[in-house]
Amino acid sequence: MRPTQPVGWAEVAVRPRALLSFRGRWRVLHLTWMALFLSFLVWFSFAPLATQVGRSLGLTAPQLAALSLCNVALTVPGRVLVGMAVDRWGSRRVYGAVLLYAAVPTLVFATASSFRLLVASRLAVSLVGAGFVAGVRMMAEWFPPHEIGLAQGIYGGWGNAGSAAAAFTLPTVAAMVGGPEGWRWAIGTTGALAAVYGGVYLRAVSDTPDGSADRRALRRGALEVNHPAAVVGVVALQVPLVGVLALVAWQLARLDLLQLDALRAVLTGLVVVFCVQVWRALAVNRPARRRARAPDDDRIRAIVTLCLAYAVTFGSGLAVVSMLPGFFADTFGLSPLVAGLVVSAYAFTNLVARPAGGLCSDLLGSRQRTLQVVLVGLAVGYAGMASVQRSWLLAATVAVASSLFVHAGAGATYAIVPLVEPRACGQIAGLVGAYGNVGALLYLALLPIVGPARFFAVIAVSAVAVAASLRWLPEPQAAGLTDRRLSRTAPLPAGTAPLPEAVACPEGRP
Repeated sequence: MRPTQPVGWAEVAVRPRALLSFRGRWRVLHLTWMALFLSFLVWFSFAPLATQVGRSLGLTAPQLAALSLCNVALTVPGRVLVGMAVDRWGSRRVYGAVLLYAAVPTLVFATASSFRLLVASRLAVSLVGAGFVAGVRMMAEWFPPHEIGLAQGIYGGWGNAGSAAAAFTLPTVAAMVGGPEGWRWAIGTTGALAAVYGGVYLRAVSDTPDGSADRRALRRGALEVNHPAAVVGVVALQVPLVGVLALVAWQLARLDLLQLDALRAVLTGLVVVFCVQVWRALAVNRPARRRARAPDDDRIRAIVTLCLAYAVTFGSGLAVVSMLPGFFADTFGLSPLVAGLVVSAYAFTNLVARPAGGLCSDLLGSRQRTLQVVLVGLAVGYAGMASVQRSWLLAATVAVASSLFVHAGAGATYAIVPLVEPRACGQIAGLVGAYGNVGALLYLALLPIVGPARFFAVIAVSAVAVAASLRWLPEPQAAGLTDRRLSRTAPLPAGTAPLPEAVACPEGRP
């Protein structure tokens, strides 16, 4: 039977006890958020040790800035590629492979002595952040639609916790080892931990519950749609992904770390990649291009609006975390320690706010309206940040309060993502996740041009614009975009015929 209504508050009241369980789907949830925690620990291992790395190897400030850019550059295409891989080979294999792979570039970085090798290894490490997408599909396979928001929120909430753990623990590890080379041991340890856990993850989980078939996309290589106009939308979605990589290359050239010939080669390569993506989209959707009178495809509208929503929520959060220490230090003269505490509070709210956003999406009836309300709250918070100039304590309070809406918005976004098209959940999750990084890079590129106050104001205005655009987001239940997972506990909607017994869930399914 198809679950069509959110769970009641009575079930939520006993859910905290279930969250502590290590059985069934909750066991898979805990094992998967641990994987995300470690992948983010690896991904953000450089930032807290950047000063030590610079002193040890004699790097300049522009070179350290370049390494920070490289640390996020390939996450954008990486999330798209991981999404396609997940739909083809399953979440368990892909996530395990990402964790095992993490050890290689991390150890290369930890032993590097030349700047070029540091750049190459940091670019390779940026792919580890794409592992997030594999867990999204894993949660979608194990949890029914009425719990999907909470499950995705808990899972995603531990990502920022991994980055915060890196900031707190890695400098301590480096200090314990001692000497100017302590950073090598600290960063290398993160790769080793990820590889060990990758082996554990491959043995400890399965892609689906027992007796449940793993749903795969019928045509692979690009997002599949069923309307000619939707094919245009699939192609258009590739433009910002390639464009933001061109922006990163230009930033490196502006720092005199990429020669003109090398910049031209990179831009040419990006054009080739874009052409290949367009060709694959057109090839996969050849049947759709021939349907002159095909019905409208709600999926592409849902994907576009969710991409924009994640760019504003997760993207703005990532950008603000990157600039907030400098903002408090320059505007209010705070010490690095106090500024770091404010930033850590901003990041740690993700542990509570992202699950809360997903849970509200599950419970409040309309996932679309829930996301709209959260985006409006986000806009109000950033508008407050744009106007606070006198008291650092007030600014810190407003920043932490706005972070609740930022992370809740990310949770509410991914409460919808798995319901758009379950067979292509990985590809859609990869696209939406990539747009989170696109948003972060665009906002950070805007910061030196407009200054902090207008930076916050621009985010607020863009949040309002995206909230208004959500009227084009079809409600998953109403638009027929429901998950094909079946449940024996939820009632059939009025006028719905029972499904054939052959597709009903096994009794022992979690």
